[in-house]
Amino acid sequence: MESTKETGCQAAPEGPILCINNCGFWGSAATMNMCSKCHKEMISKQENAKLAASSFDDIINGGSGSDAGKDVVVADAIKAQPAAPVELNVVPVQARADDSSSSQVTEPKPKVGPSRCFTCRKRVGLTGFNCKCGDLFCSAHRYSDKHDCPFDYRTAGRDAIAKANPVIKAEKLDKI
Repeated sequence: MESTKETGCQAAPEGPILCINNCGFWGSAATMNMCSKCHKEMISKQENAKLAASSFDDIINGGSGSDAGKDVVVADAIKAQPAAPVELNVVPVQARADDSSSSQVTEPKPKVGPSRCFTCRKRVGLTGFNCKCGDLFCSAHRYSDKHDCPFDYRTAGRDAIAKANPVIKAEKLDKI
């Protein structure tokens, strides 16, 4: 211990160090005597402050805001500016209710009736089946032969097969 007094250096503490934010976790010298969570929060707050200052610089000056020196100057300028008085218009509650009803013209929405089967007009609700012809049907009329579907399944099937299996022609080989 006497050698540290003579040289003026402090000896490293022998035990673990608690976080300086008093969160109860252990800190380290690499994270400025903070736990990892507090250190990450501090870094994110610093980054957010830099982003806010640079975006403020972009709004005020129209500059790029990429210079670190500008961020400090803008932050100092913000602190130095006096606050402008703000005028508030106080409107009574009754007057606001009257103004909103007269200024907003709402058109009544057309009623959307319950979904019904296209053939038998039975209510189907959530259990209705959409056909490829574009209509909605109940469980009894969901098949194409039960509701005289105008959709051409045969041509649609041929087109799907033709797309999935393109014709490949090889060039003829030159004879030697």
